[in-house]
Amino acid sequence: MNLHEVFNNAIWLTSTDDAQDAFILRGHFTVHNVQKAMIRVVGLGFFHCYINGQRVGQDLFQPLNSEYEPRANYPVDEKLTSHHLYVPEYDITPLLCNGDNVIAVHFGSGWYCRTPDVAYGRAKAIWRIWGEDENGAFDFASGTNDRILPSYVQKSNLVKREVHDYANGGTEWFAAGADDSAWPQAVPARAPETEYAFTDCPYDRVIRTLPAIKLYTEDGVTVYDCGLNTTGYPVFKLHAARGERVEVIFSEELTKDGKFDPNFTHNQYFHFVSDGAERLVEPAFTWFGYRYFAIKGDAEPVHVQVIHTNVERASGFACDNDLLNWLHDTFLNTQLTNMHAGIPSDCPHNERRGYTGDGQLICHTAMSMLNAESFYRKWMQDIADSQDVHTGHIQYTAPYVRSGGGPGGWGCAIVEVPWQHYSHYGDASVLAKYYPAMKRYFDYLESRSRNDLVITDKEGEWCLGDWCPPVSVVLPAPFVNNYFYIKSMERCIAICHLIGSEQDIPLYEERIAKRKQALMDCYFNKWDDNFLGNVQGSNAFMLDIGLGSERTYQNMVDHYRKLGRFDTGIFGTDIVTRILFERGDGQLAVELLLSEDYTSFDGMRKQGATTLYEYWPGSLSDRSHNHPMFGAVVAYLYDYLLGIRAKDGCAAYSRIVIAPVAVDQLNKASGWRMLPAGKVNVSWEKTEAGVSFVIEVPENQPAAFVYGGREYELTAGENRFLL
Repeated sequence: MNLHEVFNNAIWLTSTDDAQDAFILRGHFTVHNVQKAMIRVVGLGFFHCYINGQRVGQDLFQPLNSEYEPRANYPVDEKLTSHHLYVPEYDITPLLCNGDNVIAVHFGSGWYCRTPDVAYGRAKAIWRIWGEDENGAFDFASGTNDRILPSYVQKSNLVKREVHDYANGGTEWFAAGADDSAWPQAVPARAPETEYAFTDCPYDRVIRTLPAIKLYTEDGVTVYDCGLNTTGYPVFKLHAARGERVEVIFSEELTKDGKFDPNFTHNQYFHFVSDGAERLVEPAFTWFGYRYFAIKGDAEPVHVQVIHTNVERASGFACDNDLLNWLHDTFLNTQLTNMHAGIPSDCPHNERRGYTGDGQLICHTAMSMLNAESFYRKWMQDIADSQDVHTGHIQYTAPYVRSGGGPGGWGCAIVEVPWQHYSHYGDASVLAKYYPAMKRYFDYLESRSRNDLVITDKEGEWCLGDWCPPVSVVLPAPFVNNYFYIKSMERCIAICHLIGSEQDIPLYEERIAKRKQALMDCYFNKWDDNFLGNVQGSNAFMLDIGLGSERTYQNMVDHYRKLGRFDTGIFGTDIVTRILFERGDGQLAVELLLSEDYTSFDGMRKQGATTLYEYWPGSLSDRSHNHPMFGAVVAYLYDYLLGIRAKDGCAAYSRIVIAPVAVDQLNKASGWRMLPAGKVNVSWEKTEAGVSFVIEVPENQPAAFVYGGREYELTAGENRFLL
């Protein structure tokens, strides 16, 4: 849709003040006895909207982060495929009064005007209110009669800071009775060159509150603990005298002596200057990723607001092993705190980017645990929008921010995310919609190949394979990236059958055969049946695409039985775990998950982690303590320990098999998943007489129970077995 179709005669507005990061726009309109009134409103970067001083909706950090429009000043040598601006719409009928009404839009910062090196443009806003009252239909719109004033938000950088100064007023400017007659008029702004769109992707909201636990005060600085690593911000009660400054800094960790650890503050801070009035204070256009915060100045925390995308739980898991329970719950907290403004991020503080590598790796797990259909539907469009119109390259982040990555594990998100979305939710239209982008990306990979192997990516950019093993990456990037290319082409063969593009299958089969042979020629040792010495999951990568032999698999098993922990990066950890479960060695998979070696999940837990780390403990690097990538393995607690899986790849779990793996380390496990047909509950417990299973499936859910080599049909309701 274009601007007129969405906003009618409204125009984008801004200020002539170039030094300010945020503004308050106010407009007036008159109605009487309203029957119905709707609003469409956008402020770029982020915005809040008020009608007669009352907040419109509860959503935060809107509009959603997207590839808003072309960036003339961005240092890239490519043109992206498309651009979308997502427009929120609300019913405001209850907020209106008879006579004069006031709309106030507080806007600025966000990704749109974050910093000069990546900004799309200057802060701007637009609104349209339409409906019907006693005089008939009405349609009001933003225009140059609206008034605009610099906000109390003086400086705002999405990934670093926010600075407020209340000397010229604060939130009182949102109220209907505020006198804006002396304000300057807004001026027209350049309209974004974009496709205006609507989406049901959920927004961020305040999900819950936590108490701020005071730890100590020293040299005028008071340090608080939220109790866990989270995202959002504290709400403060400001007591300071006029002109006094309050400074708040944030950190994921404290040092051993209880001080702020400078390695984990990620340069995040919130400052505010008092006007002498007591008021509640909170950031407007950013969130922080942290566990601890410190206050210098006369303010006190009221509570901590936990903020992330408002997605519902779709699963639950518990067992009698504390470490597996910790892993499950910690990944869930990590994933949720990395869902903001419509994208799955790598971390909620240092970068906050929708990395395609991280995102495709954990999407199966996220879709298994959360009701994330509309969230990932939106992000798939971001991935497609980021495709280079000239070459077909898929960017390392979506929406695009210049970042590092690789041509397989990152760009193949254009295949993997739609495939997982179809597998979980059953909508084949997403496969048809993005299939042309998949083909273009494959052609790009062919152009970056030599001797039947993808060997590089964009000139001058990173070309990663796997990432974040305990030591330096040993696996060559072409080894990993061709694994992903082959895996994606295998996905596309299945997609072709689903969408009626069978004519493309012979080409994929030919390319797959050539690349598999090239991988064998370059990386397979015939004398011992290992790939690259059987390190960092190398055998698992190739076994997953049908290469190697039974000896190759046995070598992998022997290696990990002897090592007793993961030596893998983000992709290898997931693949090794899944291959072991798939081939009947779930016992070993769980042993690796439960390893007590320092370089392990247990190593994170023993350090008090409440979110997963970017790097294994004891690695050569240590940076962020809130990255979801290693948590991809949590899906297998559901897929294998509970055994809830789609049968024969049936989309949307139209047929399921319950095939639990009762490993030695557990005496019992239970959990549930919400599937399209309804809730499935599984529990099992070891007894003296055998293993007792209780399985509950909903109506109209074809299901079978498999255990000990036998298959049993399940009926709707509760099913019990003692085997």
